[in-house]
Amino acid sequence: MPTRPRGRPKAFNDKTDQNTVQALDRALGLLSTLAAHPGLTLSELAETSGQAVATVYRALVTLQSHGMVESEDPAQTWHIGPGAFRIGSAFLRRTKVVERARAAMDGLMRDTGETANLGVEVGDEVLFLSQVETHQAIRAFFPPGTIAPMHVSGIGKALLAWYPEGKVQGILARKGLERFTTLTHTSETALLRDLARTRDRGFAIDDQERAEGMRCVAAPIFNAHGEPVAGLSVSGPAFRMGLSDATRLGTLVRAAADKVTEATGGQQPFP
Repeated sequence: MPTRPRGRPKAFNDKTDQNTVQALDRALGLLSTLAAHPGLTLSELAETSGQAVATVYRALVTLQSHGMVESEDPAQTWHIGPGAFRIGSAFLRRTKVVERARAAMDGLMRDTGETANLGVEVGDEVLFLSQVETHQAIRAFFPPGTIAPMHVSGIGKALLAWYPEGKVQGILARKGLERFTTLTHTSETALLRDLARTRDRGFAIDDQERAEGMRCVAAPIFNAHGEPVAGLSVSGPAFRMGLSDATRLGTLVRAAADKVTEATGGQQPFP
C-alpha cells in the first residue's frame, strides 16, 4: 500500500490543479510579473495578468500589507517590496554554495577582468544567485533572480554536460531549443555535440548564443556525490572575450569552480 507523502493532509490527493488556492496562485503570479519588470501600473498589471483591475488591486493591497510589494507615487507604479526579498533570501540560506563561492568569484573577477556569476538550475532553467561585477564600463549584467534558458547559457551548458542523459533529454523535451541569435543551437544534435566538447575540455562556452556581442565561459560545481549542482562563469563583451581567450579563461573558471566544490564538501567526477 503506497504511503502518503509527508506534509500534506490525508484528504488531499496528488493532483496539483485540485490542491491549489486560486487567489493565492494569481497573487504569486503578480509577484513574478513584478519581479520581471522595473515597475508596473495597476492597469498594466491587470492587462499582463488577464485579471480584472479590482481583483488585481485587492491582491496588491494584501501583498502590500505583508511588505511583499510597494507602491511608488506619484508614478503610481508597483514594485517588489522588502518582504519578498527577505523571503527570497531564505532560499540562499539553504544553499551554502552562495557564501562559499564569494571569495572564488572575487578572485575570478580580478584575474579575468570580467563579471563573475553563480547560478543553479531551477525548473529546467538557470537561476542566477550571485554576481561580482567588473569595473569595466561595458559589462555583462545578470542580477540575482535572473532566469535564462539552459541551452543558451554558459552555466546551463556546464550543468547539462554533466547531467545524466535522461535528465538532459527531459529538459530538452520540456523546454525546447528556442533561437535567440544566429549562433544558438536549435538542433539537439548540435547541442549534444557542444556538450560533449564541454566535457572534454572541462568548461562550457556560450559564444553569443543568447545575446549577440556577449560571450561566457562556465564550469560546474559538484556536490558530495559528484553531481553538478551549480555553475560558475565569467561573462563579458565579445570584443574583450575572444574565442582565442577561451582556453585561458576556461582554465581560470574551472579552477575557481573546483575551489568551490572543495569548499562545499563536494567531489569531482573526473581527475
